[in-house]
Amino acid sequence: MKPQQAWPHLLSQQLDEQNLNTRIINASVSGDTTGNGLARITTLLELHKPNWVIIELGANDGLRGFPPARIQNNLASLITKSQDGGAEVILMQIRIPPNYGKRYNQLFNNLYPTLAEQFEVPLIPFFLEHVITKPEWMMSDGLHPKAEAQPWIANYIGEQILPFIKTAS
Repeated sequence: MKPQQAWPHLLSQQLDEQNLNTRIINASVSGDTTGNGLARITTLLELHKPNWVIIELGANDGLRGFPPARIQNNLASLITKSQDGGAEVILMQIRIPPNYGKRYNQLFNNLYPTLAEQFEVPLIPFFLEHVITKPEWMMSDGLHPKAEAQPWIANYIGEQILPFIKTAS
């Protein structure tokens, strides 16, 4: 998918249309884990000096069966580093397929609300729950949304983050 088709670019356009002075940097890398994000966050914060950081990481950790405690520690470090760098943080809930077992899924799913409460950051509900029900929006792997889903995702995330961004302005 071209970067112009991805939800961060589309969200940026939406915010521009609302005359909000924003610049969205899509620092995601396909296949990234929380550890990869943690390795890059300091450089990204220094380079871009963001007011807000949206953390949408953990799916690849979960799909690889990484220990939930490690994922939680990495996400906590990402939040702390972002806040220490002067940014407000929004955390996005991630879920993984149920075939990892009830216990693992429960531990994984609960770490996001736990972190949001611990660090007093907003938690955006898992957006793919609304996308995976539309097969025409999903790639054949059943995990990644196609370009056709990106406008909906941008709208959804925009609706979720706008109250926080406007309140902080």
